[in-house]
Amino acid sequence: MSTRFKRYCKTLKLRDDPALIEEYKKVHARGAVWPEITRGMKDVGIIDMEIYIAGTRLFMIMDTTPDFQHDTAMAKLATLPGQAKWEAHVAKFQKTGTETSAGEKWQLLQRIFEMDQQEESTPEQGYRKEI
Repeated sequence: MSTRFKRYCKTLKLRDDPALIEEYKKVHARGAVWPEITRGMKDVGIIDMEIYIAGTRLFMIMDTTPDFQHDTAMAKLATLPGQAKWEAHVAKFQKTGTETSAGEKWQLLQRIFEMDQQEESTPEQGYRKEI
């Protein structure tokens, strides 16, 4: 059985403050993210999300449904319960403004290599995956 999905990769910079970075990690620890935030992500078609850190640089992997439309989904997500409050809450850690939505501050990355597929697509289209 195979599962089809789209994958988006994004990046964001944190403020260069070790104490804030440690607090940011705690805010994202298992069970710490507000339930309405993960529920909202699922409601717009985000299947799974992982965030990695290297210094002050965050790297997000976001897997979505095959019919996911990035800009439309991010705009809808910004209107869902708790989302604006969450974005304001985490903005103090990020090199961004408090009024900036998740869709605006996380920058899409362009895939330049994938070992098992050499098809061309753009970050906005998502990268189709099958496992």
